[in-house]
Amino acid sequence: MSHATMQKHEPCNHANHAKTSKGSTPALFKKWVKPRPLRIGDLVLKVIKGLIRDPRGKFRPNWSGPYFIRELTPEGAAWLMDLDGNRFSEPTNVDQLKRYYV
Repeated sequence: MSHATMQKHEPCNHANHAKTSKGSTPALFKKWVKPRPLRIGDLVLKVIKGLIRDPRGKFRPNWSGPYFIRELTPEGAAWLMDLDGNRFSEPTNVDQLKRYYV
């Protein structure tokens, strides 16, 4: 087999490898991660995202809270309430929450 023929087949092998590795990664993740669904009344922390100018720089907190979950929607949104009973005006995606253990 000539060198030119080998080069024609290499991209196909790389593409096939990329497809198989992308397909197996979510399966491996689901195998090891135990789902922990959130329920109404659970205490959670909310991720702080965005470009917030904070003098602490990389030492600023990554999570805010704790908050109570007062309502959950089937679409994956949660309505939160702080410990004083003040309700949030907008829902938060469940992916941006993690359970707060006391």
